[in-house]
Amino acid sequence: MIVTTMDLPELTARERQRYSRHLLLPEVGEQGQRRLRAARVLCVGVGGLGSPALLYLAAAGVGTLGLVDFDLVDFSNLQRQIVHGTGDVGRSKLDSAALRLEALNPDVRVERFPARFSAGNARALVDAFDIVVDGTDNFPARYLVNDACVLYGKPNVWGSIFRFEGQASVFAAPGGPCYRCLHPAPPPAGLVPSCAEAGVLGVLPGVIGAIQATEAIKLILGAGEPLIGRFLVYDALRLRFRELRLPKDPDCPICGVRPTITELREYEAVCENRDSPGFRDMSVAELKTRIDAGSPPVILDVREASEAAAGSLPGARLIPLGELPRRLAELDPDAEIVVHCQSGRRSARAVALLREKGFHRAVNLSGGILAWIRQTGQP
Repeated sequence: MIVTTMDLPELTARERQRYSRHLLLPEVGEQGQRRLRAARVLCVGVGGLGSPALLYLAAAGVGTLGLVDFDLVDFSNLQRQIVHGTGDVGRSKLDSAALRLEALNPDVRVERFPARFSAGNARALVDAFDIVVDGTDNFPARYLVNDACVLYGKPNVWGSIFRFEGQASVFAAPGGPCYRCLHPAPPPAGLVPSCAEAGVLGVLPGVIGAIQATEAIKLILGAGEPLIGRFLVYDALRLRFRELRLPKDPDCPICGVRPTITELREYEAVCENRDSPGFRDMSVAELKTRIDAGSPPVILDVREASEAAAGSLPGARLIPLGELPRRLAELDPDAEIVVHCQSGRRSARAVALLREKGFHRAVNLSGGILAWIRQTGQP
């Protein structure tokens, strides 16, 4: 049970009307609605998962919602990030989401934290809330959220989406497992592509985000059976749910009997390939200046052909990452090559490969074509 009923504020007449269908449920009732009103939920990430989770938490009357994000709304977000609209493109995701949530339920307090969730701010953020909803989309953030919840004693309502599959669970609850009980350490760099690289069905985060909101509400109410020690897998193509048992691992490096992780650390390095000597990124601004001046480097697009068909950089040459090792002879090892993909991750792997093979002037376009579109407005 996350909050107590002691000294909870009474519901107003307007709140009784708004939440009348909740008040009819014995598992919620007036006391439960007052618990919801007193609860504080932190959502890390205001994207695909955060959008539906926040909308339903606000509609349910969760009194305070904390939003952590540092990104801007991109046109490509709108296919799944339903808290944002077309008119919000280019706006801070925090501002866009806060306006939508306040319009949906003006009685909900929205607290904005315009920052990347980091080892430096995690404790202050997590300590200030009752529950954390993990709406992140990358492994460094996912492990950091998990570790912060374990170390500071807050439930982690977790969700993940990829292509047509979604997963959900509740980690770091008293007596329950954490994310590291399932995956003790982050995967090797580049092993798992992001949604920007592999794609995701637009409605999928709606299903998983709604499940996350449900689990957060159940924790606040102390009702039902939360997904503690249970791992839910959703296959959208087959419309199947599977549930797996997930016991607490006594050898878990952070929540086990003898933990080896006792403080937070950043995990940025696991998702980057920056080991090659002289490795650097080229910014969008630098590349555009070179193109406008008529002295562009060789631009190499390592996305799939279907991605490139939707838009590419001026003069880019397409060699998908999977074909690059056997097509190196098509490139000049002495040329200056700027490699790009959708978001910068595949291209970082491509640059590492090129440099290993003697292409010492290969660099990565920071942020990929998504950053190019966002900063130049050009498709």
